[in-house]
Amino acid sequence: MLQNKKGIRLLTVLILMLLSFVEINSQNKNNTSKPNVIYILADDLGYGDLSCYGQEKFKTPNIDKLAEKGMKFTDHYSGNSVCSPSRAVLMTGQHPGNVYITGNSKEEPPLDSEMIVLPEVFKNAGYATGAYGKWGLGYTNEAGDRNPLNNGFDEFYGWKTQSEAHTYYPKVMVHNGEEVVMEEGTYVHDKIMDKAFNFIKTNAAANKPFFCYIPTAIPHAAMHAPKKLHDKWRKKLPQFEEKIGKYTIGKNQYVKEVINPVAAFPAMVQHLDSQVGEIMTILEDLGIDDNTIIIFTSDNGAHHEGGHDPNFWNSNGNLKGGKRDVYEGGIRAPMLAYWPGKIKAGSVTNHPSAFWDVMATASELTNQPIPEQCDGISFLPTLLGKKSKQKKADYLYWKFTNWQTTKVAVRIGDYKGVLINYNKTSKSPEHVTPFELYDLSKDLGEENNMASENPKMVAKMMKVIKQYN
Repeated sequence: MLQNKKGIRLLTVLILMLLSFVEINSQNKNNTSKPNVIYILADDLGYGDLSCYGQEKFKTPNIDKLAEKGMKFTDHYSGNSVCSPSRAVLMTGQHPGNVYITGNSKEEPPLDSEMIVLPEVFKNAGYATGAYGKWGLGYTNEAGDRNPLNNGFDEFYGWKTQSEAHTYYPKVMVHNGEEVVMEEGTYVHDKIMDKAFNFIKTNAAANKPFFCYIPTAIPHAAMHAPKKLHDKWRKKLPQFEEKIGKYTIGKNQYVKEVINPVAAFPAMVQHLDSQVGEIMTILEDLGIDDNTIIIFTSDNGAHHEGGHDPNFWNSNGNLKGGKRDVYEGGIRAPMLAYWPGKIKAGSVTNHPSAFWDVMATASELTNQPIPEQCDGISFLPTLLGKKSKQKKADYLYWKFTNWQTTKVAVRIGDYKGVLINYNKTSKSPEHVTPFELYDLSKDLGEENNMASENPKMVAKMMKVIKQYN
């Protein structure tokens, strides 16, 4: 009888243990059904600055692995041709015709508090959210709608303002709204990446799905690179040793000049490349790589500040223009998407997509309604290889304002229209440049203006332009 009771107790314990295991396993499956998302946004990285996009003078092996093991987008576009408006598009899901800012501004106006912005899509789905680097949409140490913490992020570590993100040796950084004094000699990019790594590890340990936004300033000027890598490239490029790069932002930085900034550029990009590799290793070691999406892209085309020489590095590849242009070199961005087991390794897509599609994609990914203000279309079907289910936009539209200049561009199918110095209110026709029309399928460098041969397409594009001007 005693043995029977002991047997019953043992059986009961085993059943309870089994039920507990099933419950825990079920909880884990519920959590892991929500894929983690790491969105890495390089700053002023040109379309041709990665070896998987044609860079021949230096290699980016770890970023290339995202292409080798994931998907390469050939026709992805940034939100605009400069920093702030491009990031505003990313956060709001609105294209440049509707977003609240279309050019860099010293005032750095805040996001609309009535809108659901990108991190809030994830937060509403139960994600932890963190941002590390250059916010570019207001003072990060202020209360109110400018602060990342009031726009859906649980944690922020980065520069205080967009202008202070022009140095990698600032005297002050900001962590969750509080200023943190930096010791002289601190290369803050590495501090930023360490915070991002810790965020990933902490939430993985807690079995919490996460959205990790890494808007790194690399390779934006100033051309500050880790000394060891910079010295390596200075030896390879002695012909530029007399060149001095300057990018002064006032008294809030330690380092103001760079010897041989041309050599600093590949050093910066290769340093970021190593850290992308570190992220991939962390995910593998944590056993969450097959449930984590990594997206790598850039906020606009290549810059020429601080001594950087985009022509020497062929930073925009075969594309015309660069930063501050609405030609392809200013807005077409590299984008790589990596999700083992879900995204086909080595796949390439020419699906036309843009920053305003990211919010719609995040919404579909997390089973959230797409916010009303969003102009984008989810490219999740493309990521998952469901080409037949992928919807396409009727057009893609950009508007860049810079003081008195307004530049606009429209893409419909393979056709791209450009208007420089466009001003609807101008009474002087000389202020409006001739319409430019290109067939990107045959003329990616935008050299052959076909406007006179295609009046119907020009009229169709002008209808779009006038809608937003």
